[in-house]
Amino acid sequence: MDSNKTQSARHLAPEPPLWRLLLPLVLVLSAVAVWWFATADAEFELSAPALMAEQKNALPARVETAGSRHYAGRQNCIACHAEQSAEFVGSHHDQAMQEANADTVLGDFNNASFSYGGITSIFFQRDGQFLVNTLGPDGRQQVYVAEYTFGVYPLQQYLLAMPGGRYQAFSVAWDARPAGEGGQRWFQLNPDVNGDDPINALHWSGRQFNWNLMCAECHSTNLERNFNAATNRYDTRWAEIDVSCEACHGPASDHLKWAAAPDANPDMAATLGLAVRFDEREGVTWQHNDNGTPGRSKPRDSEREIQACAACHSRRAQLFDDPQDAGLLVENYLLATLDQGLYHPDGQIQDEVFVHGSFLQSKMYQAGVTCSDCHNPHSLELKVPGDGVCVQCHHADQYQTPKHHFHSSVQGSACVDCHMPTTTYMEVDPRRDHSLRIPRPDLSVSLGVPNACNQCHSDETPEWAAEHVEQWYGHVPQGAQQYAHTLAAGRAGSVGARQDLLKLLADEDQPAIARATAASLLQAWPGPEVAQSLFVALRAKDPVIRLGALEAIGSYPPVTRWQLASPLLDAPERVVRLQAAAQLLDIPPEQMQADDIEKLRQAQQQYLQAQQANADDPSAQLNIGLYYQARNQLALAEDAYARALELDPYFIGAYINLADLYRASMRDPMAETLLNKGLEALPEAAPLHFSLGLLKVRSKDMADALIELRRAVVFDPQNAHYRYVLAVALDSADQRDAALVLIAEGLDLTPANQTLLTLQQQLQNKDATQ
Repeated sequence: MDSNKTQSARHLAPEPPLWRLLLPLVLVLSAVAVWWFATADAEFELSAPALMAEQKNALPARVETAGSRHYAGRQNCIACHAEQSAEFVGSHHDQAMQEANADTVLGDFNNASFSYGGITSIFFQRDGQFLVNTLGPDGRQQVYVAEYTFGVYPLQQYLLAMPGGRYQAFSVAWDARPAGEGGQRWFQLNPDVNGDDPINALHWSGRQFNWNLMCAECHSTNLERNFNAATNRYDTRWAEIDVSCEACHGPASDHLKWAAAPDANPDMAATLGLAVRFDEREGVTWQHNDNGTPGRSKPRDSEREIQACAACHSRRAQLFDDPQDAGLLVENYLLATLDQGLYHPDGQIQDEVFVHGSFLQSKMYQAGVTCSDCHNPHSLELKVPGDGVCVQCHHADQYQTPKHHFHSSVQGSACVDCHMPTTTYMEVDPRRDHSLRIPRPDLSVSLGVPNACNQCHSDETPEWAAEHVEQWYGHVPQGAQQYAHTLAAGRAGSVGARQDLLKLLADEDQPAIARATAASLLQAWPGPEVAQSLFVALRAKDPVIRLGALEAIGSYPPVTRWQLASPLLDAPERVVRLQAAAQLLDIPPEQMQADDIEKLRQAQQQYLQAQQANADDPSAQLNIGLYYQARNQLALAEDAYARALELDPYFIGAYINLADLYRASMRDPMAETLLNKGLEALPEAAPLHFSLGLLKVRSKDMADALIELRRAVVFDPQNAHYRYVLAVALDSADQRDAALVLIAEGLDLTPANQTLLTLQQQLQNKDATQ
């Protein structure tokens, strides 16, 4: 293994990075509760989910947080905050998770059946329980208890009790929409799943549908996963089953003390005893300048509200198992940047990204808008219906007119139709893009990204839409987000992409998340100029930019990485400190100067502890394996990789890293057996074919090597690296013409890819000299 690639699982694991693996399955609307708790001090104990017989030795335990602070429960808030409580009741947060009973279950459990992919599931009731008869992980029909409802609208899932304290979100969900809209039916959440194979990566019993790891944190208050790695069991608890007051404000015990006797607790006067006090908007109004542009009466000097919402309403990885300050994003989670597969190159939503990453790109965010400017933080509804929420700040006579939107007043003129187009997830759930951008059909023409115009005018072409927009305005409107072509070129490794990425990284007028994305893409162009730009980015005020720059330094030699990353071991945000340590794992502390030995040792130990705290996540086990493998502690590394595969037999990164460990310890036959086992489970996994091809190259079995390397290209034709390696292998096997054809095919897909262009020129020059 390349020592420079032992910093983090993302370097070797083609599996989506950790933030793709820790997501709630059902999105509830963004909210922040803004109220003060008062009444007598009271303690609130953690509750355990309903237990199966094998689990009933677990006893609830009182939660303790931040010293003596503890969770008090919503019942202690109602007396003083009746209005906010009334708004909360019935909200998506209130119904995020509920015990399954006649009042909460929306689905048809009256012996209803649903068939898909050769599997029939029957939903019925018996003795007051809601039951599902379906194909289990062992390939046999079994009956499971639906203990809890999960979400409420536009769909509702059901949590099925499984051994080991696990709960699985069943992948056949209830469409809660009215029948007239196509609802009131059972439907398959993941229709691409192979119904004939009950044990596959997207089966409902697999990791992707595991409530404890993937969903629970964002659907309950003060969740503790309580995973025992030795027994592979959960004892997951919560303070409250839903997303209640303290999910946003933090434990309320100190607030109750303050409210009961403010004069006796003067040290709490500034915070009112709240773990997180949302006071950024106190006294703030929106005013208009002479040009009619709205602005805050005072700058936004805190992001507590936005960060608290983003802790769940973002695509992110949980890096710590002890969330601080009511889950503020910057302290606990690693935010995904505008990565390929998650976002289109212009930053529009592609996969489920849960609002925050989009909002960070918007002019609204830059102007100081917060979530509660638009959403009621308790009911989660818009503060004003329809366009009214926009004309709170934007003059109706300027924007609610055909002079602005060029549509009739009765069709296609709603603000969100143009500025917040929808993408449908989970089959029935349309989510609006919160980047609030102007429509750019011209980018659809040049880059193939979607646009709001053709979402309505689906029978027309992007060229038609682009022509109309240019006719309306007399030019092609550019909008605030100026990075679509740069990110597209960076993803493709195109000629000139490096320089454009450097410009974007340095452009302070562009959103920090886009600049961070540019920084992360620069890892493909290591060199002195890039290193100097990363040096500057690693000292940026915004932690998002620093984190993007950290991702880019993995290919530099250890001495350079130390120079770049070591100052961030003292960063104020612990997520940044952890990611800095991740880039320095392969540096032995003993090789450092005396002043740095203990600093590096502590950082590396804290990194390991953070991974161990997430021992139920296969990605964390992979990182543990990389940690030990970098120290040549191969037995411990092998054990971690094996645990990752035990947790998820479809985890591609674990197969690759364990096979590499076998190779490094002269056990090539075991590596080949393991990779073939992985391909039995995932026959179209390009990374596994590629790794097996490289193994065959090392064993000088070029015929089989070429077969496997070609399969990698077939299953991932956009991957220029796979194509490059196969072309080099073909050339070495005296198949230069085939290599040139392969390169030409790749350049048809990515015409400006510098790597392929360079190799093409080299091979053509060889022909010319022979």
